[in-house]
Amino acid sequence: MKYILVFFVLVSSTCFAQTQAELNKQEHNNYLKADKELNAIYNSILRLYEPDIVFISNLKKSQKLWMQFRDAELKLKYPDREPGYYGSAQQMCRSIYLTELTTQRINTLKTWVDGIEEGDVCSGSVRWKD
Repeated sequence: MKYILVFFVLVSSTCFAQTQAELNKQEHNNYLKADKELNAIYNSILRLYEPDIVFISNLKKSQKLWMQFRDAELKLKYPDREPGYYGSAQQMCRSIYLTELTTQRINTLKTWVDGIEEGDVCSGSVRWKD
């Protein structure tokens, strides 16, 4: 019985093992998926608010500044160092952090797509829900 348990532990732990390259690719794909979602939301906002030229101009400025912020945050967390400084998982970790920052931005921008309850006196440029 003891040998059967050891066998299952060994088999189950190796069945789910991934190489660092596979993990890097998986997390990079997660980031690309989040980035695609962000672009879709951004484009939805552009369409929804198209008549408001001032808002659209400010949205574009805001997004440009957010991308600069995102890149600066990544450099803050992972300053440029010699290769290997952060270990073999650095590429994966960078992708995870980019996904996290992008998801935060998605949640922020969704407000303009989803709208807010009518009567919110602080709604600013956010449209009310239908």
